[in-house]
Amino acid sequence: MASSSPSAPYVVEECNGFFQFLSDGTIVRFPEPIFPVAIPEDFPVDWKDLLFDPNHGLYLRLYMPPVAAGEDKLPLLVYYRGGGFCIGSRTSPNLHACCLRLASDLHVIVASVDYRLAPEHRLPASFDDAAAALLWLRDQSGSDAWLSEHADLSRVFVSGESAGGTVAHQMALRFGRTGLKPVRLRGFILVMPAFAGEERTKSELDCEEGAVLSLEQLDQFCRLSLPPGATRDHPLWNPFGPDSPNLEAADLAPLLVVAAERDLLRDRCVEYATRLKEMGKEVELLEIKGQEHGFFVIKPWSKPVGEMVRFIKLFMDEFGNKSDE
Repeated sequence: MASSSPSAPYVVEECNGFFQFLSDGTIVRFPEPIFPVAIPEDFPVDWKDLLFDPNHGLYLRLYMPPVAAGEDKLPLLVYYRGGGFCIGSRTSPNLHACCLRLASDLHVIVASVDYRLAPEHRLPASFDDAAAALLWLRDQSGSDAWLSEHADLSRVFVSGESAGGTVAHQMALRFGRTGLKPVRLRGFILVMPAFAGEERTKSELDCEEGAVLSLEQLDQFCRLSLPPGATRDHPLWNPFGPDSPNLEAADLAPLLVVAAERDLLRDRCVEYATRLKEMGKEVELLEIKGQEHGFFVIKPWSKPVGEMVRFIKLFMDEFGNKSDE
């Protein structure tokens, strides 16, 4: 009898044309599409890439706005990108434009951090990499002239959009107010954080056809980023799930949560801010009317983004200038 040859691996799942998950566990990634975004000529922000984790080949991109002679040191904004923990990079032209705008409009130094991607590296790998970047910035700041000469490490904020907002939430839990000394974490800015749960919310059920982030895509990102077999109630995606830690005891720095009116994640963002506020945490909620998920990275120079950035500046000015308690 002739022996049967093993069948060739086949595609089990495809993620929006970014990669394929094969039957033998192999991940085949494709070049990510370029979404060009116009950047004004001679935009007055410099940038450079720095390696913060040689073991995993991870970089962060540092952005420096113009600094006047004798000017005080600037706040540092650490920024984590979105992409469902599965796609994206600090080199994306849209994210690059976002960080240029943040550095310019807020007049801060921005550190845009890369992290390992799922499903090759499932959660909590992304959170571990995000924490490693914060520790690197704390420990290596003296070796980089931009950081040593111009960054005020007593005024550090942590932010991110979508999955990056979830990363920022996890960093708020890991480090609290004082867990990164001598760096002082003044606040966390969560822009449309990617939270989920087994029970559907109204905004999830009402998700518009053709939305930038659909319910099917959200479920896929959860499935591919979490440990195999985990549900959407896993604590790494659902901050209020049945097995999630009680946030009442967490020593959280002030938080700004940004929600978008037409985002399927809108209700979870509002619930997150509302429940934390009921626990006595310092939380501000900003809802951008008429916008859907990802409006910041899709339209970084738009008027709604300008509204959001102005509110972020007010938040940073308020909590960045508070005297030590």
